[in-house]
Amino acid sequence: MAATAIPIDTLPSVNPATGEVHAHFERTPASLLPEIVSRARLAQRDWAKFPIRDRCAKLRVLRERIMASRNELVDAVVRESGKPRVEALFADIFVALDSAEYWSKNAESALRTRRVPHHSTAAKAKRGYLAYDPLGVIAIISSWNYPLAIPLSQIIPAVTAGNAVVCKTSDFTPQCGALIEKLFIDAGFPKDLIKIVQGGGEVGEALIDASPDKVMFTGSVATGRRVAEACAKRLIPSVLELGGKDAMIVLSDADLQVASSAAVWGSYTNCGQVCLSVERLFVEQAVAEKFVALCVEKTKNLRIGPGSDPATDVGPLIRLDHVRRMIDLVDDAVSRGANVLCGGRARPELGPNFFEPTVIAAVDSSMRLFQEETFGPILAIQIVRDAQQAITHANDSPFALAASIWTKNKARGMALAAELRAGAVMVNDAISYFGIAEAPHGGCGASGWGRTHGKAGLLEMVQMKYIDVDGLPRSEKPWWYRYGSDLERAADAFLQFEFSGGIGAKLRNARSAMKLFSATTVCREDLDA
Repeated sequence: MAATAIPIDTLPSVNPATGEVHAHFERTPASLLPEIVSRARLAQRDWAKFPIRDRCAKLRVLRERIMASRNELVDAVVRESGKPRVEALFADIFVALDSAEYWSKNAESALRTRRVPHHSTAAKAKRGYLAYDPLGVIAIISSWNYPLAIPLSQIIPAVTAGNAVVCKTSDFTPQCGALIEKLFIDAGFPKDLIKIVQGGGEVGEALIDASPDKVMFTGSVATGRRVAEACAKRLIPSVLELGGKDAMIVLSDADLQVASSAAVWGSYTNCGQVCLSVERLFVEQAVAEKFVALCVEKTKNLRIGPGSDPATDVGPLIRLDHVRRMIDLVDDAVSRGANVLCGGRARPELGPNFFEPTVIAAVDSSMRLFQEETFGPILAIQIVRDAQQAITHANDSPFALAASIWTKNKARGMALAAELRAGAVMVNDAISYFGIAEAPHGGCGASGWGRTHGKAGLLEMVQMKYIDVDGLPRSEKPWWYRYGSDLERAADAFLQFEFSGGIGAKLRNARSAMKLFSATTVCREDLDA
């Protein structure tokens, strides 16, 4: 298409394997965001009145629409992200389907008003309850690497909890964004309740300026800082998932065949463009030589190509800038003493964005490969003396998203997991916990704050409200105004009765403490109630 024929208010949908533009999608004008959020707010007020059981029924229809459209959805994911079809099925389609399935069955129970037991004597005449109210309009600013799994696994619990959602999907994956909105329309969700907006940073900025009730952002640390600052100025709460530098620790008693296969897959799946990728691998010296040799052998056997080819194992990076960054990271590591054991080169003859899966050893914390998020197909290995040295090195990072430990000793794996600074630790697996609906996802430090997925993620979508019902509504409370020396002595006696360690002190102060309560009129019918 000639450049003069392309409207300036559209986004190109680019195939990263070929660089070809296959379609254009309308860019949302930033000026429309206040109106879009306002319409979403009106739709949310009616939606929140729906019983949660009815909302869950809508999720089942959505699941059916995702399942029926899965081939179209997979085609779009492969075409815009470049990943192999099997990865699109496992990582994007499965996660979307499972999220709809899980919350359709469990949201009602998770959000049911529940009793809060009171331990204090002073509160025994009260009944406490926790209720969960929707927040209103939730803004979701999502990423391109899992263009269905990430936004849908956040939109689904948000609307189930009674919210409206305005979601800015990535400008790299506009077709996937358009298909998400179509899924909710086809599933019969109310108009304006779920709105996809398309564009770059200017649209995300305008979305925050439109004052949603919460912002959920997935992306880089640099952009996350700007999102956090914009939200802070408006006192808008946020959830930030800013990526990781995940460590994989291989102990000497691990099954090396299994662990090496996991290292290779965990480093190169989606061409390494995964926040949970294995980006720092620590292997105990006793088994390092054999383990590294297995990683190199398995890496060399991988097939590089377009995601549309069923034979492809590793697809392209998303854009040419990412290829250049991989070259810079490898060059920096080599200049500081690292050794490239295989790969390490761009492959322009395959397409503009291909880079070879790379194994690089003798990497240390002085190198950018161990400090910055790689987000590419590089397996960086450091040999360590023992498990404790591995833990020390793994924790030496501003990121703290996830990690994995490989050992045949479950108890040892659990013990070491407790020492790792991470939002999740897998023992003898990597990455896949993201696909477990009950598992919360998120980290701390440079990895951000808050959680998505699981009940912890659902509670990010609601306002928790405590309700207190007094069981003696016709009685004045002992701590109300009738101050004086008598009340002061009774209050002190009550404290000694309630909090003294010994039974003797409790008994000595019991009568005086009870005067605090008997001094008010107690109605028998209130007690019976």
